[in-house]
Amino acid sequence: MLNLPALAGSGSVVENDVGVLARISGLFSRKSYNLASLTVGPTKDRTVSRMTISLTSDDRTFEQVKKQLGRCVEVIKVVDYTDIAIHMKELMFVRINNCSDRDIDGIFKISQAFQVSVIDYSPETVLIESVHTENRNNDLIALLEKCYANRIEIVRGGSVAVETSSIAER
Repeated sequence: MLNLPALAGSGSVVENDVGVLARISGLFSRKSYNLASLTVGPTKDRTVSRMTISLTSDDRTFEQVKKQLGRCVEVIKVVDYTDIAIHMKELMFVRINNCSDRDIDGIFKISQAFQVSVIDYSPETVLIESVHTENRNNDLIALLEKCYANRIEIVRGGSVAVETSSIAER
C-alpha cells in the first residue's frame, strides 16, 4: 500500500451544509478505505468548506475515491495533489510529563532545533506546539520518544493543504 499525499491533498471544495462531512466520511467507511485523516474548515465564502483528505491506498483505489468524491452532489471540486506542488502542514501538540529541570532544558533545546513552540509548561510538564509536515512531526515524535519514553502524549490535527500560488492561478 502507498501513502498517497495526493489525497492527503485532495483539496475537495464542498458545500458547507449539515451532513456533508458525515456523507463524505461515510463514503470511506462503506468502501473500507483507510482514511488516515480528514480536515475540514470554512473558506472566505461561508457556504463553502475545504477538505484535506489523507488516504492510504494503491493507485487504483485512489482513482476510485476521486471519482466517487466527484459524484457527490455536495462536492464542488476535487483537486488531486499527486503530481502538483502544494503547501501542506499538520498541527500537533506534544505534552511531556514528569519532567525534571534537566528534562525541561533538553525539551527547550529540542524545541529550538525543530523550530517548534513551547506554549505551556509547569515545574513537571511541558507542552509543545508543532506546525510542520507530517514527516517532520514524525521525526520530532521519534526523538521525544527516545529521550522521554512513556512520558509523552500526542494530539495530531490532520494535515491541511493548498496548491502553490502558481498552480492555483491556472
